[in-house]
Amino acid sequence: MIFVGDDWAEDHHDIHVMDQDGKKLAARRLPEGLAGIGGLHDLLATHAAEPGQVVMGIETDRGLWVDALVAAGYQVYAINPLAVTRYRARHHASGAKSDAGDAKLLADLVRTDRHNHRPVAGDSPVAEAIKVLARGHQNLIWARNRHTNTLRSALREYYPAALAAFDDLADRDALAVLARAATPAQGARLSLSAIRATLKRAGRQRNIDTRAEQIQTALRTEHLHATDAVTTAFAATTHATVGIITTINTQIHELETVLATHFETHPDAGIYLSLPGLGVILGARVLGEFGDDPNRYTTTKSRKNYAGTSPLTIASGRKRAVLARHVRNRRLYDAIDAWAFCALTRSPGARAYYDQRRTAGDLHHQALRALGNRLVGILHGCLRHHTPYNEHTAWAHRQNTQAA
Repeated sequence: MIFVGDDWAEDHHDIHVMDQDGKKLAARRLPEGLAGIGGLHDLLATHAAEPGQVVMGIETDRGLWVDALVAAGYQVYAINPLAVTRYRARHHASGAKSDAGDAKLLADLVRTDRHNHRPVAGDSPVAEAIKVLARGHQNLIWARNRHTNTLRSALREYYPAALAAFDDLADRDALAVLARAATPAQGARLSLSAIRATLKRAGRQRNIDTRAEQIQTALRTEHLHATDAVTTAFAATTHATVGIITTINTQIHELETVLATHFETHPDAGIYLSLPGLGVILGARVLGEFGDDPNRYTTTKSRKNYAGTSPLTIASGRKRAVLARHVRNRRLYDAIDAWAFCALTRSPGARAYYDQRRTAGDLHHQALRALGNRLVGILHGCLRHHTPYNEHTAWAHRQNTQAA
């Protein structure tokens, strides 16, 4: 066996190779890309007869370079950068750091401590595609939220009537009206027929007359005014921001269609959709972040720990504390939090469990996190046994325990 540390950067990789005793066999800086991966294969081939004899540590689990390492048959361990930082402090009290030194550190880590880390997950190409699409979809939503907050902040400065007319500035009605009337004066001059026509073009089909009257009333309400020059300047920024949000809305809708198509082709899609509170989008996010490697989560606890929903116990001497996990996959945790909230109205068992936690003194988010933790366990059981969700099977044992 040989052990390899790969400290990667955008345009190069520092490689350190050592044997089972920690003796240095080779050290080299290779370029990123095809030339670099070819040079790495040649380097490792001089010290190992088979790809399976190569154990490699690197601080990322994705990218073309990592894909090439896995495809070559090497044992690749994706080491969390925080763990590498702690390991560095364990070996270098001086705080010294270099790329070449980090490569040696990674090689030493997988040589001595790889049993405490996991190899790169062997997810299927379909699961990887779902992950890419789900993350791209979520990134667009986050970008829309940022631009919507920017728009709201600008309207507060010069156009408070628009905030009174629209609760959701990313909604098609708000964007259509603001694109046509970006100043208070333009908004106040809009007739009912003009507003109705604008709403129809935006796609509204119901309650057009009622909504048009509400918008007109709000836009004609008296408010404080900014100077003409400032209003004109803000109107220009509003036009630009509205255009950006409109484009993002279109791209979100198109990406949702592609995401749904990929998700529905996955063999486990039926299991995910059978769970209460999981639709196509949330289901795709959860599947993409968990992956579909059947050997990655050996127990329910390991899946819950990765999700960040399980409690973290800190015990030392007479002190003992149970806390929420803060080092976690943020995207997965956000999806599970939304999943748990949606499950409250779709599963009597989930609702009863949430109410029980609230009665015991948990705050809303604490009870929701506990419910999410329970739902992750149910998902693990469904995937392990390849069976869809069953309300009675999922919650009957808790009801029997409470009755006893």
